Parts: sequence; structure tokens; C-alpha cells
Amino acid sequence: MKILCDIHVHSENSFDGESSVREICASAVEKGLSLIAITDHMEAPEIKNGDKSPYGNMMKQIAKSVSDVDAVAPEFEGKLEVLRGMELGEPMHEPKLTKKALEIADFDFILASVHNLKGEQDFYDLEYTEEGYGELLKRYFDELLDTAENAEFDSLAHLTYPLRYIVERLGIKPDLTPYRDTIDDIFRALIKREKALEMNTSGLFSPIGTTLPDIDLIRRFRELGGKYVTVGSDAHQSSRVAQGVERGIELIRTCGFEHYTVFEKRRPRMVEIWY
Repeated sequence: MKILCDIHVHSENSFDGESSVREICASAVEKGLSLIAITDHMEAPEIKNGDKSPYGNMMKQIAKSVSDVDAVAPEFEGKLEVLRGMELGEPMHEPKLTKKALEIADFDFILASVHNLKGEQDFYDLEYTEEGYGELLKRYFDELLDTAENAEFDSLAHLTYPLRYIVERLGIKPDLTPYRDTIDDIFRALIKREKALEMNTSGLFSPIGTTLPDIDLIRRFRELGGKYVTVGSDAHQSSRVAQGVERGIELIRTCGFEHYTVFEKRRPRMVEIWY
């Protein structure tokens, strides 16, 4: 029996989301999902800007996200598990604000992500050059290592996030060899702390054409002793819920995993992969 779960989904309570939690859940049922986690954006350093943040007041947005999940979940009882989640961006930039974000609710699942380096724009908004992206990636993976070693979270999101835009803008897929030691250290930190690595399937539908990270890195995580891998579509519209999830789970199996992972009440639950 195929059990499909998508635990990286954004609702209209994210600044870049378009669909209500109810619309997302209805789409999930239609597509045969058993479980979904709503993981709206919380860029922790933006808390200090309140209503003046260009992303909106994230404390209010996450509180609304949780409220919407609690209101809608009973409607789908017996058809779909709907979990409280959050994508916690830049958790190491301002730890006091990160702590405040984590105290909003009793979450089921926390994704940690790095969308920008401290004091700089989101990787989506940067201008890339062939000469400049190497140092940028070094700094990015260094911050991911700090996050993996010290932040409070359950799964580390889209490990190769900047590559999505480097490939799109320059038509070049960077060689990650110079960062392999740091990436291995990230994986060892996740393994030591019993944290998960996310396979984000959004890259399958962008010019990079691979999951984030790709299967070579997922396989390396397994070789080092990694146990937990989560799968998420990173959907921002209900129509994209579950997009690539079945393919992602099949790719995880090719890397040697017999299970993928979901979280409930911040505890991992293993989901058997079909054969």
C-alpha cells in the first residue's frame, strides 16, 4: 500500500502562499495523501519588524496558520491527518526571536531553513556571477552547519536551496566538491542530534531538474548513518500539493532507505516505503 505524506506546504498565511488551509487539505485528499503538515513561513529575524516587515507580521501569520489548522483538521478526520508545522527561517540569526517563534504553539513539526545570509537578501533576490557564487556557497554551507549543530528543529529544509537560482540564472550547476567536507559535517550533526534531512521535490519542476538535495547527497547521508528523511513539495498553491512527492519517496528508496519520516508532536514516525 502506498502511503503518501507531504510535510512542507504553505498556505495563504505565508507571504507567498495563495491557498487556504481548507483548500490545501481538500487537494491533499483528492491526490491520495494520508497526512499533510502546514509549514508556513516564519523568518525569525523579521519578528522585530512587526507590521512593518515586507513579509507581513509573521507572529500574527503563524498564529493564524495554527488556528486554521486546528479549525480545519476535524473536518478531515478519518481522511487526512493535518498537522501544525512551521518553516523556521534563519534560526541562528537572532536566537531570542527564534525562541519567541517556537513558543507560538505546540507544533508537530519544525523545518529549519536558511533563505538568506545575515544582513543580506534572500537567495531568490540575489544577482549571481560565475566569479562570485563560490564564496557565497561557502558561507551558506557554513551557516547550515551552525544551524544543524545548534538550532531547534526537526528537519533541515532544501539543503541546496541556492543552486535552484544559480542554475536558473547562470545555466551552471555548481560543483559541490569544495564543500563536501562541510556537507558531511552537516550530515554528521543531523545524525548525532537525531534530526532529519528533507528531500524537497520542488527542484524537479525548475531548471535544476533534481530534488533539493539530489539523490547523491541523500545517498551520502545514508552512508554516514542517516536515518530520518522527510519529503515535501514546498507547495505554495493547493494545485501543487503532493507535486513530486511519490517520485521523491521512490528516489529515497533507491538510496537505500526502507522508510521515510513524518513528525507528530515533534517526534519522528517512520513510514514504510512500498516495493
